[in-house]
Amino acid sequence: MKTIFMFIFMTGMLISCRQVDEITGNRPIVDTKGVDPDVYEANLQECYVFADDVQAGRKVVAGAATGAVVGGVIGAAAGNSETAKRAAGVGAASGTLSGASSAMQERHRVVRNCLKGRGYLVLN
Repeated sequence: MKTIFMFIFMTGMLISCRQVDEITGNRPIVDTKGVDPDVYEANLQECYVFADDVQAGRKVVAGAATGAVVGGVIGAAAGNSETAKRAAGVGAASGTLSGASSAMQERHRVVRNCLKGRGYLVLN
């Protein structure tokens, strides 16, 4: 169980970092024709500040909790308490990944919308 909580914590920490787009290659692709690179970089960093408002940790924890409950219920219906515990653990891990994915997608959407709002042609 400690491993699951550590996994949830580390996932939450990772997706709350601005550098996650650099690590994952999800940096927005912008048509840079006629764009001052320094101004663009400043705008991008400001958009990342808005993306930091995404409640990534809460999404990860909610996904883990939901997955654990669903997994536990399915495990209890399919077997004994040991099966329920294992299924809850698998469900928690699966829910954690789902919550992390959702948070990363939302962060990317916020950055993309912010750049579009500032007049950039975002290609991805």
